[in-house]
Amino acid sequence: MTEHHHGAQVEVLHDDHAAGHGTFKGYLTGFVLSVILTAIPFWLVMGDVLDSRNLTVFLIMGLGAVQIVVHMVYFLHMNTKSEGGWNMLALIFTVVILAITIAGSLWVMYHLNTNMMPAMQHDMSQMP
Repeated sequence: MTEHHHGAQVEVLHDDHAAGHGTFKGYLTGFVLSVILTAIPFWLVMGDVLDSRNLTVFLIMGLGAVQIVVHMVYFLHMNTKSEGGWNMLALIFTVVILAITIAGSLWVMYHLNTNMMPAMQHDMSQMP
């Protein structure tokens, strides 16, 4: 598509910006999904639905991850095509760094907890 502006030909680029602009239906869908994904964990905790505390925690974390994806798709309009794929690459990098940080922190805390048992403090009290 070209436009004529004061005798000069100016090239106007119009790519498919469907991913960059939200529609009312898209925002409404994202909002409804966000409300549902917030209500389910609230119900799980307040209703004391599951007997296992660990299962409840993992379900809430999983629903939180799904909600992050919903926010990125419906509100931030991220997909594999947006910004030439750089948004997806940045997201993958962020997830990898987060996974390394969380796994490393849990590993260090577990080993600190294991190695700092009360028996070890008892042995240290007998040192000169």
